[in-house]
Amino acid sequence: MSTTDREQVDDPIAYFLQDIEYQGKTERTRSAYERVLRDFEAFIEEEYPHVNTLSGTTHRACMAWIHGQRGEVADSTLATYASYLHRFYAYMAQVGEFEENPMALVVEQMDESIDVDPTRREISVPEMREFVASIPHPLSRAVIFTLLKTGIRAGELCNLDLRDVHLTTDAIEIETPPRPQLNGKPDSIYVSPEPARGQTVNGEERTASNKRRRPTVLPVDDELRETLVRWLAVRPDCRSDAEPFFANTAREWGSRITPTAVHHMVERHARERGWYRTGGGASENVTPHYFRHFFTTYLRGQTGERGIVKYLRGDVADDVIDTYTHNWGDRVRDTYEMNIYRLL
Repeated sequence: MSTTDREQVDDPIAYFLQDIEYQGKTERTRSAYERVLRDFEAFIEEEYPHVNTLSGTTHRACMAWIHGQRGEVADSTLATYASYLHRFYAYMAQVGEFEENPMALVVEQMDESIDVDPTRREISVPEMREFVASIPHPLSRAVIFTLLKTGIRAGELCNLDLRDVHLTTDAIEIETPPRPQLNGKPDSIYVSPEPARGQTVNGEERTASNKRRRPTVLPVDDELRETLVRWLAVRPDCRSDAEPFFANTAREWGSRITPTAVHHMVERHARERGWYRTGGGASENVTPHYFRHFFTTYLRGQTGERGIVKYLRGDVADDVIDTYTHNWGDRVRDTYEMNIYRLL
């Protein structure tokens, strides 16, 4: 089927989900597919921005995404994720929307234990400190500082509302009270698993999804608090009653920033340092996801506390996360503040 013979598909995932609904798949099954496929889509947008559409994704990119799930989910769950992606690409190729199925080769190779972990660029803490110091704009500085200090995903950062950040400061007046979940936890950030692309949360339709399994409260140290307070001092009035914490200061003034905007922000500054090259991929380029890798690798090495690092990343199962939730101050904040790198 030629491109001119069929309707142009702007959102291949939505197209696929509608078709499997027609095929009789349950809402639960469709939701499971959507969560995995949107996660993959966000990964491609962050790590392979030169790839314009899902139809242009390579098998190497698929393998990199699969590898990124290893250690975060059980082997059986990983196999399910791979099958979802495989069925999506196989169907889209079968109906003529995509030219090929890059997951076909990946599925064949998954049992061969191929190392698909990209060897990422090595950046020292002093080098990262110089990088942060070179960023003058308060929004860019606050966004990149938050990514580095918390390991938060770009979509989760964009979904933060003013109520999700509890800062203790006399420098400015913050009229919006923090969430009840932050009571007794000053200088902290609440990351909810609730926001999903296309859903309305706190009165605003979201364009990005959070991927946390459970709610997570992230500590804010003195450096991050100072940076965020400086941002709030110049933050524009927002268009949305949801009061997004990070809002645009250029085009679409006062609107919530998007993961694409965050990626471009990071890319611009990384290019200036020689840390980003068009077509470079995950092994070479510094992206928002690189900061999550940097954060995770450093804290694991410093603390030896894989459980706490997994809690901060939002990857911990229910039984483990409850331990840190109930003893958050001693187990999470203290460990974090003793070991997090200094960037100022």
